[in-house]
Amino acid sequence: MKPLWSMFERIKDVEHPEERMLSVFREFGVVAKDSRENINRTAENRAIYQLVHPGWLVANRMKAWQGAVGISSLRGIVSGHYICFAPRHSEDERYLNWLLRSTVYTNGYALLSRGVRVGQAEIDNDEFRRMPILLPPVEEQRAIADYLDRETAQIDTLISKQERLIAALRERRAATINAALEQVGDDLVPLKRLAAVQSGVTLSGVGDPEDPEWPYLRVANVQVGYVDLSMVATVRISATAASASLLRAGDVLMTEGGDIDKLGRGALWSGGIEPMLHQNHVFAVRPGTRLSPEFLVYWLDGGTSRRYFRTTARKTTNLASTNKWTLGNLPVSCPPIEEQRRTAGYLDEQTAKIDALIARTERFIELSKERRTALITAAVTGQIEVRNGG
Repeated sequence: MKPLWSMFERIKDVEHPEERMLSVFREFGVVAKDSRENINRTAENRAIYQLVHPGWLVANRMKAWQGAVGISSLRGIVSGHYICFAPRHSEDERYLNWLLRSTVYTNGYALLSRGVRVGQAEIDNDEFRRMPILLPPVEEQRAIADYLDRETAQIDTLISKQERLIAALRERRAATINAALEQVGDDLVPLKRLAAVQSGVTLSGVGDPEDPEWPYLRVANVQVGYVDLSMVATVRISATAASASLLRAGDVLMTEGGDIDKLGRGALWSGGIEPMLHQNHVFAVRPGTRLSPEFLVYWLDGGTSRRYFRTTARKTTNLASTNKWTLGNLPVSCPPIEEQRRTAGYLDEQTAKIDALIARTERFIELSKERRTALITAAVTGQIEVRNGG
């Protein structure tokens, strides 16, 4: 073993605005920024970005604990907030890339990081430089890198095929919903004439300790098609203030903002926890007697609604938002209530089969990624014999 500082020298080389942009991803290491979806904007002043070369170590100091570390195989510029190190060694670069991105090292980065805001913790630079680097003979390093290149490529190919299957299943699901909704007619009515749109509670501080404590749903709880109750926050407000944001079974929950493909999609509240409030960034749509909540959930997933929210949303980088007025003007088909219920029942049956296939495929992908992670850690720490294929 050697300390990291003996193998790499910290360098901050700026004023290269003409170079291509690179970024370091948890899943992929150091790659061209435009090769992956990235919500982080490039600064107008590109001169503040740091130049790195092939073989350089790059770490996102705020997300190293999540695995945002890697050895670059490219020349380009990265964020000025990253820490960059030029190599001063003759070890195998591919092996070091696998090693420094393995679970044993990301766990180490977490121990050396301190929280600065929710979801981010900054690694201590001096402690990072002292991290011990496991160094078997170079021949063994190359064998480990060859083995992991080969084995992870096979797993990645399998995962890619399963992701394409999920995309196809989701297209089939959407087509099934659209085909059923096309049969109910095109006599459209603004949602505000069929349902009330309730705003949620606005949070301010920790609340008055004399007020009662209420569970409430946040944006994170409202997923496409279901409500996630695994983590429910609470808020202290008066009973009078809470009464305006109480949920009822049959309310359809929608988020005010988020990914454009999810905006406007609903989840039915079944009353699993009583009482329950909702945050102001979550709308509660309460259908009247002319509109079935179950039918509304499917209508929100249909083509008419998807086009409406895409065209009316207020868009920022990779995100979108709507408002109560726009939601109230959503055009909704309103056939007789019994027809709505028959349509929803039919779609429950059809989509349940597709959703079960998607869930099984997602679980397969999850297990494949876990195997990939375990394989990397086992190989770089000498737990498997890579020359004999593991």
